Amino acid sequence: MPDHPTALTPAHLRALALRTLGPQPSIQAALDSMKFVQADPIRVPARAQDLTLMARVAGYRAGDLEQHYAVLDAEEDMLPNYGFVPRQVQAWLHPREVAPTRIEREHPALLNSVRALLQERGELHPKEATAALGVGRVENAWGGQSSGTTRALDALHYRGEARVLRRVSGVRVYGPAPHLAALRDQPLPDAERVQHVVSLLAHLYGPLPEASLGYLVGLSGFGLPHLKTTLRAAFKRAVKETLMGAKVDGLRYVWPAEWELEQPSAPSGLRIVGPFDPLVWDRRRLEHLHGWAYRLEAYTPPAKRQFGYYALPVFWAERAVGWANLRVEAGELKSDVTWLPGVRDTAALRKGLAGELTRYRAFLGLYQS
Repeated sequence: MPDHPTALTPAHLRALALRTLGPQPSIQAALDSMKFVQADPIRVPARAQDLTLMARVAGYRAGDLEQHYAVLDAEEDMLPNYGFVPRQVQAWLHPREVAPTRIEREHPALLNSVRALLQERGELHPKEATAALGVGRVENAWGGQSSGTTRALDALHYRGEARVLRRVSGVRVYGPAPHLAALRDQPLPDAERVQHVVSLLAHLYGPLPEASLGYLVGLSGFGLPHLKTTLRAAFKRAVKETLMGAKVDGLRYVWPAEWELEQPSAPSGLRIVGPFDPLVWDRRRLEHLHGWAYRLEAYTPPAKRQFGYYALPVFWAERAVGWANLRVEAGELKSDVTWLPGVRDTAALRKGLAGELTRYRAFLGLYQS
């Protein structure tokens, strides 16, 4: 891996990381550029995918991705987390080979029944499958209860035998996936698949610690045990041949070699971003470059929370300077913002925050009287 010829500072890397917030003219352009937008069902004040796209697409409104999904070049899939990808990217992820899931082991005939029903009807809502097959609720991996047919549809989706056609009130409606069936017959070469995925992750999350990129690559196993060796080799090759590197404060960072890294100009403005945004996804990078440890505490007992249920990092210029908890109550946006020690409460900061909250109101469809 070629090292950057000049000594770099955290400020250089913070400025380079902000390139991910570059404006995009449309949802499709954002998907094509990022190639993966992580999803999450929590909606406080909006789902993760909407928060990510709102940060990049002017005029984006919560729910726009779901509303326009059917006409976009977009698929729901895993890379390595659940989210949205263009079909070209999905072709790098399939075919998958997975061990029998719990639903298959405990209800061995269910997957075939759901598979047949999906082919027969062409599209299938989980409630329709439940009504047709009479399968009740079963224990899920977290100890809770979920629909057996929903879990069967999820398994078929992960295997590439089904695709998400659209969502109805957030619930996935499935259909057959003939484009993925074709990949099972004629898959892309393994080396090509993993090379593309390693490059995608470096572009999406870079610059990031080399160890963090290795972790991400390892998670993207395609469900294919035999690709683990190929993934490791592709990662090592990328680090050696296609990534630039530098040690900053003793921590080695990597990023795509074609990125230009000049003396950073000071960014301006205030931004509030989602907890799954590429800008803050790698908590190791955030702590090193910004000097504090941010955590998502949605699954932390309330008494043990430091940041709040769904805290959103706040950036002032290129620095992460605090976090905001946003919620909608009685049609109004409520905000609780916590600043890090030492952040000066200036008129410019207050003006920036007011402008960002106004943008969030428009994003959420809330309008002040």
